[in-house]
Amino acid sequence: MKKTPRNRTLTCSKQELVELSGEILKPNTRMSIEQISNRVAQGDIFELISYLPKQFVDLLILDPPYNLSKDYHGTKFKNRSGAQYQTWFESLLDVLMSTLKPDATVYVCSEWRTSVLIGPILQSKFNVHNRITWEREKGRGARSNWKNNSEDIWFCTNSDNYFFNAQAVRLKRKVIAPYRTNGEPKDWLEEENGKFRLTFPSNIWTDITVPFWSMRENTDHPTQKPEKLIAKLMLASSKENDFVFDPFLGSGTTASVATKLGRRWFGVDCNQDYLCWALKRIRIAESDSGIQGYNDEIFWERNSANTV
Repeated sequence: MKKTPRNRTLTCSKQELVELSGEILKPNTRMSIEQISNRVAQGDIFELISYLPKQFVDLLILDPPYNLSKDYHGTKFKNRSGAQYQTWFESLLDVLMSTLKPDATVYVCSEWRTSVLIGPILQSKFNVHNRITWEREKGRGARSNWKNNSEDIWFCTNSDNYFFNAQAVRLKRKVIAPYRTNGEPKDWLEEENGKFRLTFPSNIWTDITVPFWSMRENTDHPTQKPEKLIAKLMLASSKENDFVFDPFLGSGTTASVATKLGRRWFGVDCNQDYLCWALKRIRIAESDSGIQGYNDEIFWERNSANTV
């Protein structure tokens, strides 16, 4: 189907799929940090884990299939009983533990049903510091329930020694009721287009825009995470040149953001087409470091700054 002129959804031509697939790693022997740095690999993380280095990860972005039935362009994940999903999830953490540095940070994405299942497991493996809830402004309507338009991100660390930079993820908000002291603005600035205050981040995020057809970062991946969302996690919990690992890379949001922010990264996914989309996004990110809603090292409220 031909796209409308305003539809900026990223796709790959058949020729691009052939070309980019040649850049995908398919490990069959132990690999060094240098060999996997800024590369994508195709396969099941349970099978590839034996080929990966030990303790190379500063920041783990874990966005596994939720306990929902979902078709990832032919790769289907089916809803399981709570106990079955917990067993699967705990085995996933067990194989990933060997990749983490002692001071590593782990962020785990989920939705409310899945959160109930994985919370106790995360607490048994890590130091759990918080659970972020972010507003996913898309969502199906519901006549017999509250509309479900939020997801969770668990903030965990491997030890009490961890990096966190709240200053790097401040949010610029419009001031509704500006307060003055002796006639001067108190904790806010007046600019040409309004009055704003820089605030430190809370665990409720209402400023995220889910990628849609007119955004350049959009792909046809069914559960794509926004670059702005991942940028917050990465800026808060990693430094430049730190190593970020995403074992369910999908269409490459983590790799794209890591490229833009100067982090090393490695990503794994089962789907070859998704990895090709990721590689195309990474090529774009190498020459365009813009992130929607993030300008001048400040995060803006949704729809309050120009999109990228």
